[in-house]
Formats: sequence, C-alpha cells, structure tokens
Amino acid sequence: MRLKASKTWSQHQLALKLRLEQGGNRGILTWERRLLLVQSAKTALAAVLCLWLAKLFGLSSVYWGPISAIIVMQSNVGSTITASRDRLIGTLIGAAVGFAFSLFGSPPWNYALAVLLALVLCGLLGLRNSSRLAGVTITIVMLIHTAGSHWIIALHRVAQVALGIVMALAVSTLVLPDRARRWLREGLAQEFLLLSAFFEAVLEGFSGEGLRGAPAEKLPAAREDVLAVLRANGQLLEAARNEPAGGPGMREGLAMLSQFGRSLFDALVALQLAVEDSHEDSYARRLEPALGKLAEDIRPGFHHVAGCIHQWRFNVPPAHNLEQDIADLEARMDAVRHTGVEFSQAEILRIYAVQLHLKQIARLLRAARVETSQAIGEPQRERLAKEPA
Repeated sequence: MRLKASKTWSQHQLALKLRLEQGGNRGILTWERRLLLVQSAKTALAAVLCLWLAKLFGLSSVYWGPISAIIVMQSNVGSTITASRDRLIGTLIGAAVGFAFSLFGSPPWNYALAVLLALVLCGLLGLRNSSRLAGVTITIVMLIHTAGSHWIIALHRVAQVALGIVMALAVSTLVLPDRARRWLREGLAQEFLLLSAFFEAVLEGFSGEGLRGAPAEKLPAAREDVLAVLRANGQLLEAARNEPAGGPGMREGLAMLSQFGRSLFDALVALQLAVEDSHEDSYARRLEPALGKLAEDIRPGFHHVAGCIHQWRFNVPPAHNLEQDIADLEARMDAVRHTGVEFSQAEILRIYAVQLHLKQIARLLRAARVETSQAIGEPQRERLAKEPA
C-alpha cells in the first residue's frame, strides 16, 4: 500500500491559510503586520483613554491605569477577559491584604508576612496567575509613601486597575474586535489538515518497497507540527470559553472538536507504533484492495472535516463511505484469515493492529462531524440520517 507522493490538497490549503502562496507574504503590509498594527493601535487607544479619565477624575498616580490597560490588552477578546480577571482579582487581594497588614507593625516583617499570605491564598484558591499581581499591589500599598493613608493608596490602586481593565475590555470588544473563537475555528481546521499530513507520513513506508527511510525524515516534523497546533488551540479554547457565546452550541462544538483532534492524534501515534518495522511485511498485501481503499478514503475524511469546521457546517456527509470501507476490510480479513499460518506471529499482530487503528481513525472522523453537528443544533439532512452508525 503506497500513498501518492504528489502535493496534497491539505498541503495546498495549509499553505494558503499560512499565507505562503499567492503573494500572501508580499509587500510591506502583510497579513501579520496588519494584525500587529491594529493591536498596537487598540492598545495605545485604551492607554490614552485611561490617562485622560484618570486625570478627569483626579486620581493620583495616573500612570497605573494605562499600565493596566497595556498589560491586559491581548490579541483577542477572550484572552483580554482572562488577563483582566486575573489582574483584577490579584489587585483586590493585594490591596486588602496590604492595607490590613499596614495596620500592624512596620516593614519589613509585616510586609513579608503580607506577601506570604497573599501568595499562599492565591495558590490555595487556584489563582496562580493572580499571585504576582497581588504581591505587586502589596508592595505599592505598603512601601510607596505618598500623601494619604494606606487605605487611600489601596483604593486608588484598585480604581486605577479597574479603569485600565474597563478601557481594555471596551476597546477590545468594540473597536475592530478579534474573537478567540474565530481563530480557534481556523486553528482546528488547520489541525485536521496537519493530522492528515501526519497520517500520510505514517503510512508512507507501510509495505512500500523503495520508501525505506523516508518516513523517518518526515514523521518527526509532521508530529511536531501537530503538537504545536494542539498546544496553540488549547490556549485559544481557554480564551474562547471566556467570550460571550457565538451562536447555538458554539463553545460546546469547539470543545468537542478539540477533544476529537487530540483523540485522533493519539490514534495516529498508536498507528505509527503499529507500522514500525513493517516495510518487509507481505501479509498486508493479502488484505488489498480493502486495506488500501480504507487508507485512501481516510485522507479526504480529514480534509472534509477541516472544510466543515471552516464553513461551520457539519451535516453534509463526505463523498466516501468509511463505514462501508471498514465492512469491506473486515470481510477481506475473514476471507484470508486461514492463510495466516504461513506468516510469523509478529507480522500477523502488526497487521491486526494497523487495521484496528485505521478503523478507529475512520470512526473518530465520522463522530467528529456527526456529534458536532448535533451539538450545534444543525438540522440533520436526509443523507446524514441514512449513514450507518
């Protein structure tokens, strides 16, 4: 069984998404630079609005508001909400603890105990991202000596941070909003394309004479590409969960697709282990053409799911019926099972593992599409309803 070596649809589509073709990276204002310019302008706008409002309301140390706005302003709305929440909680804890300990004793002992208590409290509450901000706020409240009492300093600090957060959230949400869920959708589509490339790299040397050594060159890079996009999509998913809902079942559908992507990666890793040292196996040839047909039809299955994610429409079945391919493979295995005595036990176990993982991958692809369609509440088309379970 040998997959075609020509450039695949997935490679072409992935290049387009990354702006590597059709002049996507040419010129001064590339796609990435436009994003950077917009993000910089939004951050500057939030900071200057904070400065203006702080002066308008007569707050002391007017620089804290702009600092907070600059820190919490992220590349998308969900990440901005996450950063704002962490900063506000850390500031509130730090202000309360710092003011309380400033009433007892004098630095450095009360200051050390305040920082210790705030960090332990944040850790116990699962607020590790807020712990450093709590420590910074305690330092400002207890060690910076300005006119007014410690509670005035703490109050102004909270007001400035709240002002910076409100401005950052307002600008992020209202001015050219960039939502994490949109990037997650594109990231998940890209993830399935990269899973397809990983799948092709795994099978490239399976029972393929003349290809010995090729999989070892492609597999590490393909696997690392998938791991990188899995990590990036995991971060985007956390940000997307903090954004307002983007439609019926949007968050549930995105979370479901993310889980299916990880399950498919695990299945592909298992398939990789199963095909190792199989380049000289001959029993696999007796399962043709059913084995090769299933493998060939799985590849467009990845592409079809990627297209469904990109368009956010999942109730359109693919052109290839993977369940029929599985049934044909199982029938072929039953037909040649009696010839297994001619081959080594290791070879037989290898091919059984390979066909098992191929069937698992095929069923995961179908489940990713069908269950996501149900999660987002799509009307099920007649063809989808007639698909085998």
